Amino acid sequence: MSESPHLRAVRTAYDTVAVDYERLLRDALEARPLDRAMLAAFAEAVRTEDAGPVADLGCGTGRVTAHLHDLDVSVFGIDLSSEMVAVARRTFPGLRFDQGSMTALDLEDGVLGGIVPWYSIVHTPPEVLPTVFAEFHRVLAPGGHLLIAFKVGNQLRHLDQAYGHALSLDVYWMPPDEIAELLGAAGLVVDARLIREPDEQERPKQGRQAYFLVHKPGQPAASGT
Repeated sequence: MSESPHLRAVRTAYDTVAVDYERLLRDALEARPLDRAMLAAFAEAVRTEDAGPVADLGCGTGRVTAHLHDLDVSVFGIDLSSEMVAVARRTFPGLRFDQGSMTALDLEDGVLGGIVPWYSIVHTPPEVLPTVFAEFHRVLAPGGHLLIAFKVGNQLRHLDQAYGHALSLDVYWMPPDEIAELLGAAGLVVDARLIREPDEQERPKQGRQAYFLVHKPGQPAASGT
């Protein structure tokens, strides 16, 4: 099956910037306590005896994967870009990173205790989001949790330059109510929302940021006897 144009564009862009992306963003979480707080709340939710592993989808160079690992979460990363995966493997050699797409995950149904698409949907055209959210629902176990981060707005921005490189990349800013509606249509339930203002490093180019804690209804499977 041929790759869609938007996936090809995202893959090419992040293959190009991978090394500098890691260098520029490796310490980004240290300056953002609210981001860390949401990740900590998610980690507490998925850190149960019978929970399956957590997938950091669109993991990039692995900084969020490593942060969750430090919070005692059983986690692995998946990214579309082979170069991002290569950098993640070099940077965090003790962790697992695979190449793959959120639109068609190479995972069995119901195997994950949690999913973290940390700003990973921002390059996805809105008409493709139902497919992505259906994949999230498919691979999450009943009772599994999702922490999703995205940019708040109602616009498409095209980038010709980022992380010190020329590239071509679309960034979608989405209304929180629309994301909540799409998640609900996929059978997922939003438990909490955090909308924060841009910090000093993000202003003036960046706007408000959204974080949703979500779960798949149902009871986790009982452990074998």
